[in-house]
This record gives sequence, structure tokens and C-alpha cells, in this order.
Amino acid sequence: MADYPLIAEHGLIGDLQTAALIATDGTVDWFCAPRFDSPSVFGSILDADSGGYFRIYPSRAHSRAKQLYVPDTAVLVTRFLTEEGVGEIVDFMPISGAVATDRHQLVRLVRCVRGSITFDVEVAPRFDYGRAEHRTTLTDDGAVFESDDYAITVHLVREPDDERLARTWVDDGGDVRAEVTLRAGDLRGVILETGAAGPIRQVRVAEARRLLDDTIHYWTTWLDRSTYTGRWREAVERSAITLKLMTYAPTGGLVAAPTAALPEQIGGERNWDYRYTWVRDSAFSVYALLGLGFTEEAADLGRWLAERVDEQADTKGAGPLQIMYRVDGTSDLVEETLEHWEGYRGSAPVRIGNGAAGQLQLDIYGEAMDSLWFADRHGATTGHQGWRKISDLLGWLADNWDQPEEGIWETRGGRQDFTYGRLMSWVALDRGIRLATEHGRPAPLPRWLRERDAIYDQIMQRGWSPARQAFRQHYRTDVLDSSLLRMSSCGFIAPTDPMWLSTLDAMAGELVTDSLVYRYDPAASPDGLRGGEGTFSLCTFNYVEALARSGRLNEARLTFAKMLTYANHLGLYSEEIALTGEQLGNFPQAFTHLALINSALVLDDALNRA
Repeated sequence: MADYPLIAEHGLIGDLQTAALIATDGTVDWFCAPRFDSPSVFGSILDADSGGYFRIYPSRAHSRAKQLYVPDTAVLVTRFLTEEGVGEIVDFMPISGAVATDRHQLVRLVRCVRGSITFDVEVAPRFDYGRAEHRTTLTDDGAVFESDDYAITVHLVREPDDERLARTWVDDGGDVRAEVTLRAGDLRGVILETGAAGPIRQVRVAEARRLLDDTIHYWTTWLDRSTYTGRWREAVERSAITLKLMTYAPTGGLVAAPTAALPEQIGGERNWDYRYTWVRDSAFSVYALLGLGFTEEAADLGRWLAERVDEQADTKGAGPLQIMYRVDGTSDLVEETLEHWEGYRGSAPVRIGNGAAGQLQLDIYGEAMDSLWFADRHGATTGHQGWRKISDLLGWLADNWDQPEEGIWETRGGRQDFTYGRLMSWVALDRGIRLATEHGRPAPLPRWLRERDAIYDQIMQRGWSPARQAFRQHYRTDVLDSSLLRMSSCGFIAPTDPMWLSTLDAMAGELVTDSLVYRYDPAASPDGLRGGEGTFSLCTFNYVEALARSGRLNEARLTFAKMLTYANHLGLYSEEIALTGEQLGNFPQAFTHLALINSALVLDDALNRA
């Protein structure tokens, strides 16, 4: 376990087509290319021995590391404090733009700030999740690593008279190692370029500085478009940058996380691949982005959602929408296990692909329709062809909402009549009715109204537990489920309705532990998987929003403040929080960061009105 840094001990950089995790010890231990969902080049976070890595670190064993972002950017700085001096690594990826490409650059600049410092450099790629061998070519100006199907080139950032500063060699495993000594004011580095086997070239320091300046300018200019002026600007804007980093610019799709198979429980089997675009995440992101004034990004996500609605894909009985897609919009997500990798701290299996893609999850229709309706209110009106597809989708839902499903949490313990799926089916039909009425669109309104009201009555009759005085997870249990925290925010029930306030109290007693919120109790409601899990960070922020809407502002504000303390040193969140406060699951998670933004917006508004 000592070979694995904590999940929280990482920063994220990216170029809007892929991303890299960089640990506080200077190691790139997760990087896939050319896209988020491509095979890994470096993957030691999932197997320290055979995953591959790119490490730059002080030669001296005793050093202290600090990590920060250049303010208002995704440029990561890792600082090392040693007895001989202070050095730092500046990591970033120049923006690739909206045209898909195999060519990406990962820039690592090394600088001595005070005194003198010697850095060791190790470049050890393991292509295709460590399944492909590679060949190495080394020159005075860099190296090429080449497998049968992929290649990367490493260019040295140096000046012509730099031979005295470094020595470089290839070890027996075909990995490149180097040692460089810098004095105060010196800046050198390497540029890793994907998708090409050379030509290797010497990069002058001035050129590398221009790449850095251009990348800083991109991020600061982008963030200047934010309209947020509330109480939690630093946390909200860091979350916005993080969401932007997880956006695949060519399609506008947002990955749930840039990582795969990081465990929800150390040693457990809940290790999923999140490098895909969920309909649900994209829908929720529209609210967050529009709430901050990022209308272009919200429009891109809206178009991505509209394209999936237009496709009406064949999902083998699971409805016209698949719950998730690849970043390019395709739907091939076959799940497989990497048997040769041990997993993070021994947490196997390591899964790539996602077998939940074919599940029936009725809630996605409500989330998609709610975001399209929300976008419509902000001026993004659906055209005629798009409306016809929406009408077809709602026609399918009107016929199929009253059936068991796998539910929002993608359980593998069999289908149930999940209350949240019914709730969001109600939302889908309600928003369709509103759009048709407001814009005078043709629609079978009597049928939609009838089905919407039938869902409402069913939830009130079967989704309510008289014994618990709360809305329940599904109709065959009295277990509670924090997905239902959205009942008031989507307009199904008034936030001060006694039934809703009673539900909040019941959740506080069963699912909340000192502000942190569990999704549900898997021991009381088996989900088909062994082991347990931590509290779910998304649910904690949804709890804040629910409290704020219900007028419990002091409780909401304290819960929000406590949750901010669970962020890592850079303001990033994974999927879950363990009993020890350790971050667990894929990292960083889009769902958590967009929920942070939405809860901050709601809480700010409630506090201002109060």
C-alpha cells in the first residue's frame, strides 16, 4: 500500500480532450490518450508495478511537497522544499480545441526557486493498460516510446549549452531515466507529445514559456466569464474549472470522472469505469453552468443531450436513451476486467468499460427533459425536428414508466419499483407538457396529463412509508434513499410540506452522519455487490440544497461549511468520503462538483432573501 499515494493527494490537468492525474510526489500516475476513454499510457495508480508512470522528484530523500494551482487556472504547481533549496514542477496541457486529435502535449517544466536542487526524472510508459510492449529510442534532445499501435515522443526543454546540466540513459526495461541539477533561476523541462513517433526536437525555454503563458491566458480569460459573486467564490470557481477540464470539447460531452476503477471501498469490488458521459450528469451540469453564466458550455451540453434524444438509439428494451455514452456519442461500452492489474491498494477487479450502460434507469428521462426545459427558459428553444423526437421519447415513457428498473445507483441486485425513477418520470412528462403549452407545440396532452397525474398518485400512495413517515427507496422496502432529496427542488412537493419535512428528519436519522450523507444502506437494501461504501459527496451537497429550500438555513450553511473541509488541498472531490475522512472512488467526480455549484447558488439565494 505504501506504493500508492492517497487518492486525494492528486491534482488534475487537461486540454479538453484528455486529462492527467499528478500526485504530490511529482508522479503522473494516470494518463489516457488520445481521449479520456482511451487506453492508458500511465496507470500506476491502479498497479504500482506494471501500470507505468512519469515521475520527477528531488534526488534527496528528505523533502516536503506542496501543491497548488496558479490562481484561476488549471496549471498545477508542485513545490519541493529540501535542505539544499526549493524547486518546483509546473504541469499543464496546452488546450487542444474543439477538433478531435491524436496529438496532445503534456508539459512538465522544472524550476529551481532558491539554492540548488537535483531532480530525478523517470519516464516509464505502459501502453494499452500495460498490455503492450514498447521500444525506446533515445537522442540528445529526447526520446520516442513506440508500441505496435501507439507512440509518444518526449522533447527536452533546454538551451544549446545544457549538456552539463543533465545526464540521460535507458534502463534495462526500456524506460528513460535522467538526472538534472538546477540553480536558482534555472528553468528546464520536458514536453510529452502523444500520437507521433518523433521527430524529436530540442525545445527552447522561451517556447516553453510561451506555451505556459498561453495556457494561463486561456484559463483566466475563460473564468472571467463567470457571473458568480456569492460567498464561496473560490470553491465554486475551482469546481467550474474542474468541470471544464472533464469536458470533451469536440462533442461537448462531460465525463463523470477522468479515472477508472478507483475503489469505493479499499479492497472492495465497487470499482467502476467513469470515463464516459452520463445523460444524468450532463443534464445536471446544464443547471450549474447556466447558473454561473457559462452559456456556451451549457449550450454544448444541451446539444449533446439533444443529439442523444434525436438518435433514439436501440437499447434492447431499455428505452430510447442509453444511460451513458462514450465521449464521442457512441454507445459501445463493453465491460471487461484487467486481470493483470492488482488495483489501487489491492482493490480488484480493475474494470474498464461499463456494463451498466444497458440498464433501464427511468430517471434519465426526467433529468434530460428538465435540463432541456431549463435551457428553453434561458433562450435555447428546441426546433421542430427536435420537438418531434421529444414527443416520441415521451410517448415511449408514457407507455413504460410503470415497471421495475435498476435505478439511479446502477445496482446489480435486480430491478425494483424505485421511487426516484417514478419521480423523474413525472418530471419528464410535466416538462413536456409545459414546453408544449408555452410554445403551442403539437402533443397528445390529455395522455401526458393522465400519465403524469397517475405517477403522482402512485408515488403518494406507494412511495410513502407510513411506518417511517418518509418517502422510501422503492415500493417493497422502508429503506430511505438520498436520491429523493431532489423531490422538492424539481417541484413535485413543496419544500415546507409536512410530508417533506418529515422525510428530511428521517433521512437525518438514517443517512446523515455529521453532515455527510450516505446514498442508502446496502445492508438493509442489498444491491448485489459485496462490501460497503463511504458517504456520497453528491448527496451531501443535495442535502444542503434541500435544507436551504426548506428554510433550514443555519443547518444548511453549517453542513456546507463542513463539507468544504473534506475537499483535498486543491479543492477537489472524489466520489465518496470514508469513515476516516479519506477520499474514495473515482477522482475528481463531476457529479460532486456540479452539486457543489448548485447548492452554493441555492444557499446564496436563500441567505440573501433571508
